[in-house]
Amino acid sequence: MGFQKLSLKGRALKLLAAREHSRSELEKKLASHEEVPGELAQALDELQAKGFISEQRVVESVLHRRAARLGAGRVKQELQAKGISAEVMADAIDALRSTEMERAREVWRKKFGEPAADAAGRAKQMRFLAARGFGADAIRRVVSGADDD
Repeated sequence: MGFQKLSLKGRALKLLAAREHSRSELEKKLASHEEVPGELAQALDELQAKGFISEQRVVESVLHRRAARLGAGRVKQELQAKGISAEVMADAIDALRSTEMERAREVWRKKFGEPAADAAGRAKQMRFLAARGFGADAIRRVVSGADDD
């Protein structure tokens, strides 16, 4: 008995075993393995119907892994890149925005720990937080030291 080629469903399950993937991600990763048109869509339909593919779990996975270090803007970009629907994404981003200030302050504290000595230092700290997708208001308040506990 030789090695049998892995089916599309088998390949998808192997990817899903490693981490949560959106349907869009699986389509991109498996498109080159599709031999019969429609075969991939059918396999993914079956996996989705059985609950193996879940947008909500993908969102929860991204939030769990990234929210502590990234602002709502960057997390939203990641979810868009994964092909998450606007409705599912909107709830997650709203929840993130409610904790944006605290998360920005914690990221700032870990990286810098103290207010910048001059305007150039403040600009550097602001760019650092902006690159991580935090909102302008949260950045300004954290770097200026406003609302310190």
